[in-house]
Amino acid sequence: QVHLVESGGGLVPPGGSLRLSCTASESIFSINIFGWYRQAPGKQRELVSTIINFGITYYTDSVKGRFTISRDNAEKSVFLQMNSLKPEDTAVYYCAAGRSITTPPHWDSWGQGTQVTVSS
Repeated sequence: QVHLVESGGGLVPPGGSLRLSCTASESIFSINIFGWYRQAPGKQRELVSTIINFGITYYTDSVKGRFTISRDNAEKSVFLQMNSLKPEDTAVYYCAAGRSITTPPHWDSWGQGTQVTVSS
């Protein structure tokens, strides 16, 4: 089972940017889908973005045009570039990895989460 570790969270003012990283413990060539989720206090976990083989991506409406997901197999990592951040983006962000593509996605591994706080 691949283990995932997120990093890159922090405190930024509205309009700022952060780049989240999710690094795997081993080769990610067998990982067909990565996802980023977020969960704010008192709120349900929501899917933010996914990336599958051949670069097809998905973004939830609230982050379209602001967030970009990418992966680098050599670095064994998936990234989430977050621009024009808003206070409502404040949450713990989690990455997830799956070896098969299903609806809904089946996640084989989860990271521990990284805190993103957008506040002035």
